Amino acid sequence: MGQSSGRRFREHFIWGVASSSYQIEGAVSEGGRGPSIWDTFSHGPGNVAGGDTGDRAIDHYHRFRDDVALMADLGIDAYRFSLAWARVLPDGTGRVNEEGIEFYRSLCLELLSTGITPLATLYHWDLPQALQDRGGWLEPRSVEWFAEYAAVAKEHLGDLIQMWATHNEPWCAAFLGHSAGVFAPGLADPGAGFIAAHHIMLSHHAAVTAMRSARPHLDDRLGVVLNLIPAWPATDSPEDVEAAATVDTIHNGLFLDAAIHGRYPEKIIELHRRFDVDDRVDVEQLAAARADIDYLGVNYYNVNRFMYEPGAPAPPEFPGADGAVLARPPGQLTAMGWGVEPGALTSVLLRAAREAPDLPLYVTENGAAYHDVVGDGGEVVDAERIAYLEAHIEAVADALEAGVDVRGYFVWSIFDNFEWAEGYARRFGLVRVDYETLERTVKASGKWYRDFIASQRVG
Repeated sequence: MGQSSGRRFREHFIWGVASSSYQIEGAVSEGGRGPSIWDTFSHGPGNVAGGDTGDRAIDHYHRFRDDVALMADLGIDAYRFSLAWARVLPDGTGRVNEEGIEFYRSLCLELLSTGITPLATLYHWDLPQALQDRGGWLEPRSVEWFAEYAAVAKEHLGDLIQMWATHNEPWCAAFLGHSAGVFAPGLADPGAGFIAAHHIMLSHHAAVTAMRSARPHLDDRLGVVLNLIPAWPATDSPEDVEAAATVDTIHNGLFLDAAIHGRYPEKIIELHRRFDVDDRVDVEQLAAARADIDYLGVNYYNVNRFMYEPGAPAPPEFPGADGAVLARPPGQLTAMGWGVEPGALTSVLLRAAREAPDLPLYVTENGAAYHDVVGDGGEVVDAERIAYLEAHIEAVADALEAGVDVRGYFVWSIFDNFEWAEGYARRFGLVRVDYETLERTVKASGKWYRDFIASQRVG
């Protein structure tokens, strides 16, 4: 797309970039920060590729002013980042860490001084280890813990931040972390994923309610971010269709219904009974806790296709989807092994608009990892990433033309960083980071995005 397309977005459409605390901050033992479950998990043998950890990450904690200057040079409107819960409340509850608050205030002031709007996510998977030791997301009190944290963050930062997300991709925290065991805290119990999902979604609503009262601002916009990754059947056989539908309900339907409507799909309630957790999931409590949100964040990367194979166990991240087997995507793949299907982003936005017709939508993450090659002069000409971004921005334009109220687009990510279980082996950034020297180099995709944003502001 870009300059060659000629399509223009609305005047106040937001162009942004995104990151998260554990992936970039480093300084895990500095500034009063307490340990998180990702500190613990990443140090566990075999949990992360290459034995990598986020101990130093890309040292954003010490380099944030230079990093903000770099963002300003790209001309972005907004920066989406997450707070480290353990940097704000080292024990998860109780004592507020003033050094942590000061770090985020300084970051926000630096952003605002360059005309960049901060968008803060409260939870991007790094639960304080102190709370995990008390039961984590399997403990009903986690709802209260998160509401307390949300109110503290809003009280101390609400004069600088008006756009907030409670959770990022709760499916990952719940099912990758508690059913599949491949994310922190590393549990592998099918039923635990459903319990964690329930408490996370209850905590979302509790946090929204708490933040409405804590340092209210006329411009406050409170929302949640879901990774709405479509699950499509590999063929049109009834078996493939059913297998894909079950996966889609676990990955998408559960969280859309819980966030928007305060309920669960019937299939999820059946799975609660199957895994004997229905006595720990109170659907009436969810309905009573439901709080309105001001926007829905949508993260999109790819499509998952499933075929049915009799006797195949359910994928551990989709407990209950018996016989569902992930099929290879068509066409060329990214370094993550994901297909490139931008048209599905349009479909996802249309679906979100049907589920929540009155809510503005933001594409809060979209991007791709590729095997970047550094040229002799240090440049990174990442043509594949440029093509990916072009095509997906075009898909957003298609959704807008179809009447979807999309108000912003955020590239994942601004920097190469710690990519969870993949460690530092996967690079998503518009900016390359040399992990030895920590030198930042804007890739060709970063320059393309800068020029594209500038083209939208002409005339």
